[in-house]
Amino acid sequence: MTEPVTRLNGRCLCGAVTVTATPAKPHLEACHCEMCRRWCGSAYLAVQSDASPQFTGEEHIKRYQSSDWAERGFCSKCGSNLFYRFLPTGSYSFLAGLFDEVGDRTLAEEIFVDEQPPYYTFAQQTERKTGAEVIAEAQAAGFTFD
Repeated sequence: MTEPVTRLNGRCLCGAVTVTATPAKPHLEACHCEMCRRWCGSAYLAVQSDASPQFTGEEHIKRYQSSDWAERGFCSKCGSNLFYRFLPTGSYSFLAGLFDEVGDRTLAEEIFVDEQPPYYTFAQQTERKTGAEVIAEAQAAGFTFD
């Protein structure tokens, strides 16, 4: 077994924005919510990063507040989607495809499975949570959603 990757290096399609991030979880997760699917064209496959990531080309990052509690970032030069940022904690979730390598991380968690369309499925056995379960967990942790 290889050593886990503790820092991930990635970039947008044109290379104007680079990111170095420390993963918060040893696995990837997928979000099937309608907003993520509209943003990505399919499920959002993500690397969670609670630590402060390091960016270069910050002047090319555009941020869009997609809800009261989240913003999404993209490269203004090539349009690559970069991240989802949970505003109450400041934590980032990056598209897995940005990174040069993600080590041995595999898909282990799926959220908003009740919004998953029938035209795709993943082969891996994962922990699967509905939107209501995700929101209930967040509320139990002290977060509020209007």
